[in-house]
Amino acid sequence: MINLSMLKPTGHLTIGSLLGALRPMAAAQFPASGNACFYGIADLHALTVDQDPARLRALSTEMARLLLAVGLDRSTLFVQSHVPAHAELSYLLECTAHIGELNRMIQFKEKGRNRPSTRVSLFTYPALMAADILLYRPTHVPVGDDQRQHVELTRNLALRFNRTYGEVFKVPEIVTAPAGARVMDLQDPTSKMDKSRDDGGGTIYLLDPPDVVRRKIGRAVTDSDVGVGSVRPDRETKPGVTNLLDILAACGGSAEGITTYGALKAAVTDAVIAELEPIQIRYSELDPGDVSSVFAAGAEVCRRVTAPVLAEARTAMGLA
Repeated sequence: MINLSMLKPTGHLTIGSLLGALRPMAAAQFPASGNACFYGIADLHALTVDQDPARLRALSTEMARLLLAVGLDRSTLFVQSHVPAHAELSYLLECTAHIGELNRMIQFKEKGRNRPSTRVSLFTYPALMAADILLYRPTHVPVGDDQRQHVELTRNLALRFNRTYGEVFKVPEIVTAPAGARVMDLQDPTSKMDKSRDDGGGTIYLLDPPDVVRRKIGRAVTDSDVGVGSVRPDRETKPGVTNLLDILAACGGSAEGITTYGALKAAVTDAVIAELEPIQIRYSELDPGDVSSVFAAGAEVCRRVTAPVLAEARTAMGLA
């Protein structure tokens, strides 16, 4: 089975990124799972909104180093823009897509429609996402509810292309992705912790030092219920406490015997710091040149894997 996951370098990776995405990515790696894994830094997707070039470059470099630091060393790692087939097939799929179906995409409806300054790439990026998938010919695509619409479009584009030009693409089946830990913002526990959102103290980054982690968790929102039994999960009435309990459990800690919010925050702090410490040590030990070499080798593998697929698509459309 082929696993493909891509992360946009639009912010610093968070504890939510680790528990919800990076851990499952590591668990899916070959050879233990029998899977071939391609994990990419989606720098082209980041350009759907305004990005400072120096910041984008720095975030991509940091993310590359972190992907190795968290243990994704048995996968093919690459930067999306270093594999030209992604951009070229994206255009070919744009020539297959219809305005109506792109206009229905949630991201465009919520963030770009009727805004004159919206980048065209925000409208067309589902075609790029489809190219990301179809180039690697996976048979199944694990997907959460937030990405199901994009994978359904990918299937539709592949089917339409095959009907129009001949059988080129494998049409992947959609499978429900295993649920990863869902980490919420410490200051707004009704919203997911987001690396792309400005940090108001509610986001724990993978490279936050222990004193910063301690301060952020110490200031985390709980609630006014401080009586006996107040430390309990209740997503509706106690989202802040529930979030802390979820983080504690995901980091291998236990709430057994904890009766106060102060003790809960102390336990969460210890668990998070223990979780981040080996990652930060590994990150500091990694040589930037070695990281670049790993990603250069990964991009070369991806170019070899994707070249035949792109060549078939070009030939089918009369371009070669």
